[in-house]
Amino acid sequence: MSSTAPARHADHVAHVRAATDRALAAAGFDHLLIASGRQKYQFLDDRPYDFAANPHFKWWVPLGAHPDCWIRYTPGEKPVLAYHQPADYWHLPPSDPEGEWVESFDVRVIRDPAEARKVFPANLARAAILGEADAALGDAVPNSPEPILHRLHLARTRKSAWEIERMRAASRRAARAHRAAAGAFRAHASEHAIHLAYCEAAGQGERELPYGNIVGLNEHAAVLHYQHQDRDPPAEHRSLLIDAGASVDGYAADITRTFGNGDPEFTALLDGVNRVQMALADAARPGVDFRELHLDAHRGLAGVLADLGLVRMSPEAIVETRLSSAFFPHGLGHFLGLQVHDVGGFLADESGATIPKPEGHPFLRCTRTLEAGNVVTIEPGIYFIDLLLDGVRAGPHAGAIDWRRIEHLARFGGVRIEDDVHVTDGAPENLTRDAFRALA
Repeated sequence: MSSTAPARHADHVAHVRAATDRALAAAGFDHLLIASGRQKYQFLDDRPYDFAANPHFKWWVPLGAHPDCWIRYTPGEKPVLAYHQPADYWHLPPSDPEGEWVESFDVRVIRDPAEARKVFPANLARAAILGEADAALGDAVPNSPEPILHRLHLARTRKSAWEIERMRAASRRAARAHRAAAGAFRAHASEHAIHLAYCEAAGQGERELPYGNIVGLNEHAAVLHYQHQDRDPPAEHRSLLIDAGASVDGYAADITRTFGNGDPEFTALLDGVNRVQMALADAARPGVDFRELHLDAHRGLAGVLADLGLVRMSPEAIVETRLSSAFFPHGLGHFLGLQVHDVGGFLADESGATIPKPEGHPFLRCTRTLEAGNVVTIEPGIYFIDLLLDGVRAGPHAGAIDWRRIEHLARFGGVRIEDDVHVTDGAPENLTRDAFRALA
């Protein structure tokens, strides 16, 4: 799996340059300009929003908190980085450029954002400029050509060795924090206190995490993207679902774990989902259609529902009648990398053509056939969501449901287990399970 010698950032830049050379040649451009992005401010206020760098900029350099920087790349030439380091006594300016990555760039320090225009080619007619509209500098207006983006997005789905090392490190950081969150749950902490315990153990504040932590106690675990954190602990701690990650050099970990209070029925549900999840993660191999893997998740979870007697049907019938979607309404997973829901999940090829989702599964985020170098999340779940269960109650299959046991388990919200899996030429590398094993 992992090499004993650390991957070099220079090799990663060579990987990015090769992909960019192919994209520029195919799309008929001579230059690539990439804006890191502008700092944005709240309406009628001078308070800034959290800055999020252009992911294409971060693909080249591990600088996620640096607005007003630019990369200029012309095939055959050393990439130029316009590094914005303002003279500022209101805020701490960025430190001098340092680290292994600096060797691969011609770094030009600029004091004013407008100075970046000096490193651009004089004629921009054949320049692809990637960035948001507000990054424009005079005549350098982002055009973000789709023929370029499609090719680069496809290339970004195949991670370099350096990127995989960053994601291993992010998984280790997140696993440590998940262990702290589990301890806070067992100590009967509030959702907010569990979140704080997570951040402390991860060594990252809310602005540094790749996404807002989902910390759901009891029934809140049934809200797929639960967005609040109660400050007061509940009277009883029955369950915790925590979906939380970490970042290293702009690369994300995305991990979900569910914990219970020892209730036998909920423990059996947890064990069942865990068995299905591990089998799916092991099946993430080259040549596997992710759509079929998603349908396998429905088949496996339907087996759990049948085995536990929650639905009195065969697993095949549970899937055929789409009852499984009432308990597992989201997709199996997505690409992961510089973005939590990383790009390229639907691309059929470099033309930008897309691969459709299976009928009846609108929330699946990846329809690709897996390749070595991909990193995907595998996150099956079983939930007890009132909105969806009300539809089952009113439908033709209500008599097949053990509503008494459903009512009992609904007090726990649900179960989701999510691992980050690196697809290799052989057996998959489960970045998440490896990170937890390293802690043990």
